[in-house]
Amino acid sequence: MGRKQGKRTKREVETYDGGDLDAGNPTPAASQALSFDTLVASVKTSRYLQALIGLTLVGFLLRFYNLGWNSLWLDEASTLTFARQSLIGIWESTAGGEFNPPLFYWLEHGMLLFGDSEFVLRLLPALLGVLTIPVVYLIGKEFRDRNIGLIAAALLTFSPFHIFYSQEARAYAPMLFFFSLALLFYVRASRSNEARSWVLFGLFSAVAFWMHFYAIVPVAVLILHALLTRAGEFRHDVRNARNLAFSVVAFVVASLPLLIVTVNLFLVRTSSTPTFGIQGLDVIYQTLLQVSGFSDLILVPFILLFVLGVAYTWREDRDGALLLIFMMVLPLVASLILSSRMPMIPRYLIYLLPVYFVGIASAYPGLYALVRDRRAVYLAVAAAVLVSVPFLSTYYTTPQKNDWRGFSAELGGMTGEGDLVVVLPPYMAQPLDYYYSNTTDRTLELGATTVKDLEDIRDRYPDRRAFYVVTTDIFAADPTGDAVGWLDGNAAFAGQRMGIYLFTSA
Repeated sequence: MGRKQGKRTKREVETYDGGDLDAGNPTPAASQALSFDTLVASVKTSRYLQALIGLTLVGFLLRFYNLGWNSLWLDEASTLTFARQSLIGIWESTAGGEFNPPLFYWLEHGMLLFGDSEFVLRLLPALLGVLTIPVVYLIGKEFRDRNIGLIAAALLTFSPFHIFYSQEARAYAPMLFFFSLALLFYVRASRSNEARSWVLFGLFSAVAFWMHFYAIVPVAVLILHALLTRAGEFRHDVRNARNLAFSVVAFVVASLPLLIVTVNLFLVRTSSTPTFGIQGLDVIYQTLLQVSGFSDLILVPFILLFVLGVAYTWREDRDGALLLIFMMVLPLVASLILSSRMPMIPRYLIYLLPVYFVGIASAYPGLYALVRDRRAVYLAVAAAVLVSVPFLSTYYTTPQKNDWRGFSAELGGMTGEGDLVVVLPPYMAQPLDYYYSNTTDRTLELGATTVKDLEDIRDRYPDRRAFYVVTTDIFAADPTGDAVGWLDGNAAFAGQRMGIYLFTSA
């Protein structure tokens, strides 16, 4: 990427003649000291900064509006369970088998000082989700120019996938924020070969890894990209690899305790066939579908635009085009392979968003060639808004997660003193108990996974009425389906609220 910078810049001038929104506007001198006045002057004179600020504010509204409205679901309730532990206890949980790194739980542990409401638990992901918008702009700007940066930022601002996970008390949006910073400094390092940028790439990669284990995949892809695109420099003089080595050392040193734990957890996670998640080619399809906005109608044009963006980039910056290809293809292939040995879910690949959107935005020269108006970038931003309208029209008015709040209220209205509340599988008690109190309701809450568990409970309490709370997670805990078969034969279906089912003893 860095070796072709001069050639790329020359062709950019030819391609984007008249495409700069700030053409003809006075700008503060580059040598002028950074101050509040120069910052204000920059905002007043730069349409790019004005548009970016506007997108960030809109992104804030989209991610904070109704933040606490949806009920906590299982994974979010699990976040609360771990966050309530001590800092050492959180680390011990990870080392003992929890398949999520401790950093997000540590941060949520601190957030508990402000309470444990849905809003507080989701505050950090929402905030870091908003801050990712200007980072993606900088990635696009560094990768090619400000037009690509602005379009990529707009795509992220209105991305249904990103909005959804920015409103979830899990580590996905925070991991994306720190990986986006790592990607930004990787692109800068590839252009300048500056030691500082390489080290920052390594450090932010480590933070992303401490947020979510699967961040190790894109980090490895970036290092592979650097090795392949700079192989000639390294063969010429091995000392040219020094800065890249600095980044790897920074990552390893900052991640060492977690890397040791990861090896053991990976062996455990891949020791048997997964009982949940997506397998095979459906991993690729579902991932692309979701990052494209959960719509097949959007998926196809987005993929076509990405391919076109790669083609335009290839003409001017082959290393940059390879970066787009590597970062989209290799993680998807790795996920396809791993899906047969470990659970694979599209949200694990949320780190694809900045690369995917920068690739789509890189098709902008085609639009500009048709319109020949520097304001064409506004058309691209408007298109990013329009494709999100179907999602946004229902997102804030339709529950997006299992409604444990509403279900718990209904359950409390049906049960009486001494009744049994049996939860299948038992760990679903986490979201249930966030809203339902068996102490207040004077019921006895129990957990069950297998037919034996259910029969033991019936034999122990033969004269008590039982309410069985079931979700489809029971098929992950009991792949045989015997527990569900027992309910069909020994209990009566009493109702359903989204993905939560209620049975009562016959």
